[in-house]
Amino acid sequence: MVLLTLMALITLAIVRVRNLFAVVALTGAFSFLMASVMMVLDAVDVAMTEASVGAGISTVLMLGALYLTKSREAPPRFSQVIPVVVAVGVGAVLVYGSLELPGFGLADTPVNTHVGEAYIQRVMYDADIPNVVTAVLASYRGYDTLGETAVIFTAGIGVLLLLSRGRGEDSQADGGEEGGGDAS
Repeated sequence: MVLLTLMALITLAIVRVRNLFAVVALTGAFSFLMASVMMVLDAVDVAMTEASVGAGISTVLMLGALYLTKSREAPPRFSQVIPVVVAVGVGAVLVYGSLELPGFGLADTPVNTHVGEAYIQRVMYDADIPNVVTAVLASYRGYDTLGETAVIFTAGIGVLLLLSRGRGEDSQADGGEEGGGDAS
């Protein structure tokens, strides 16, 4: 409950703060707390991924993007009532949809009685990998993991292209390249 309370407080701070550097620092802290929650839930592989990607690489990329842009958020031009109503509505639908889910950690859930048992029984025969989690990610879900990696790579390239496009427009507006090159 302490970790979840801290995550809720950080979320509220992220919404309220207008300094983008503070937002980047708070999102890094949020990712670190989320990794801690995953550790408490005994999902060490997910915790390691969240810590390295969420708190590490994402924070560094956001700081790099912040270096290339302004450090203050522009004031909103439109009313924020509609986004708040949509967010609260989606949250209510998600909470309502989760009311019928089985209890956390129960042994008689479909995941634990069908799929999980099949993976545990067949992993050595199918993949010859003693670690079940590694076998699921690398063998059974190999194409899925490859697809996720391709999506993240494509998103990173897109961000880099957008950021480089913004710098090119600034240098052209100044009358050429940054080094005072020819105005051709």
